[in-house]
Amino acid sequence: MPRTIQVTLYNPNWPHLYRQEARQIVKALPGQIILIHHIGSTAIPGIKAKPIIDCLLEMSQIEAIDAYNTVMIALGYEPRGENGIPGRRYFVKGTANIHSHHLHAFQTGHQQIAQHLDFRDYLRAHPDQAQTYSQLKETLARKYRHDSVAYTEGKNEFIRAIDGCATRWRAS
Repeated sequence: MPRTIQVTLYNPNWPHLYRQEARQIVKALPGQIILIHHIGSTAIPGIKAKPIIDCLLEMSQIEAIDAYNTVMIALGYEPRGENGIPGRRYFVKGTANIHSHHLHAFQTGHQQIAQHLDFRDYLRAHPDQAQTYSQLKETLARKYRHDSVAYTEGKNEFIRAIDGCATRWRAS
């Protein structure tokens, strides 16, 4: 059964849920994490989002997390390896139909780290663009309720445009 794409109003409890999860992850991976960040739409105040908390881990050696797969499983995460992004380790928490958390781990310096953080920070600093993104996600969720690939592809052009704006904004 395909997952249903559901976009909800911003929940002011999402940052708390992130901090709570981050504490558990840091405790489970002692000495392995350089930094942990709240990313994704639940990290952008005021916009609609799939209610999934995205965490990004920066690690000194990405391969080190592989030794903690059983620890991550005990926390409720399913390890999915690189899952399409070289140099990443990806974990999903929740059921097959309802994810509560996504964890993206990268070695410090990986270009995806800056890309995720710049995207988040740019939309936090530009609420008009954040609302445009929110509306796009709502429209796509209605149109592609049971097609996560089409939903994601529908966001790609906007995301690429914001990535460019965010990179220039960060550099200025």
